[in-house]
Amino acid sequence: MRRFFFLSFVFAAIILSASASGNKEEDFIGVSVYRADDAFTEEERQWIEKDSLGLMPVRVKAAENRQSIQNEHISQFIEDGAKAIIVNPVDRTSSGAIIEKCRKADVPLVFINREPLADDMAIWDKVYYVGARAESAGRFEAKIFINYWFSHPEADKNGDGILQFVIIKGEPGHQDTELRSEYLMRTLAESGIVIDRLDEDTALWERERAEDLMSAFLAVHGDAIEAVFANNDQMALGAIDALKNAGYFSDGEYMPVIGCDAIPVGLEALQDGTLLGTVLNDAEGQGKAAYRIAFELASGRIPTEESIGYPLTDEKYVWIPYTMMIQGNNLI
Repeated sequence: MRRFFFLSFVFAAIILSASASGNKEEDFIGVSVYRADDAFTEEERQWIEKDSLGLMPVRVKAAENRQSIQNEHISQFIEDGAKAIIVNPVDRTSSGAIIEKCRKADVPLVFINREPLADDMAIWDKVYYVGARAESAGRFEAKIFINYWFSHPEADKNGDGILQFVIIKGEPGHQDTELRSEYLMRTLAESGIVIDRLDEDTALWERERAEDLMSAFLAVHGDAIEAVFANNDQMALGAIDALKNAGYFSDGEYMPVIGCDAIPVGLEALQDGTLLGTVLNDAEGQGKAAYRIAFELASGRIPTEESIGYPLTDEKYVWIPYTMMIQGNNLI
């Protein structure tokens, strides 16, 4: 909770500073993120701001996880004369209304990390998306564990030849939640491992919720759980917190936990051996690509691979690849 207020305070200070340096006459790019205290979104925001240095400045607002507030941000950016807008949407299914509002005002739009529906993306030729293919993250999480399972016979704790596991999921309906989970399951099954999903539930990307959820899983399933998969690192760390409270990671008690995003605290957990693996979701690449597309559009130019430094798919998508990471921070 204290971390939430600290991040929110820092984010608010950044917003106030950016607002103080801007006015209606200054060209700028608006940035609206779904919330201020999400660690991965915060990394993306930092890289957007770094890439803007010396170019067109950005004005950043956080929507407190409320679509109505984000809609107000978009309207205010347009009214203030934004040359382009970058949006990390609260609700990706509401992206069509944002696109239509920007189309009418002729303000180009770049979505980041939360992919709008394909039909919405087709509404206008000045709307782009930057993100990663969520199915790859699910496959990579599975591959990290598959390597562990076949090289560590003790991973099958009860010796029944079946992997009993739990999944801690992100926000319902988010493409990363659904596709990471689906392709995790699919890839485990394709490997020849017989799988038994004991339980799954959402922790909404949050560490504290994941700790409570993992405690509940342990209360129901106890030592029957042989692995924990989480849709992001924050939730993986919450699971580790609960496991530590239950006596794991000491006196020879171990539980393989795998996350996604490779945020700094996740990498620390890789180093200390509590997180088996994670999947690098490249916040730097996504932030830079989103800003560069927005800058090209704001400057009246059509983005190209040469001008933004990233390949474009179907002339409006930039896919930043994932990378598997295992203990010791080794890329695989």
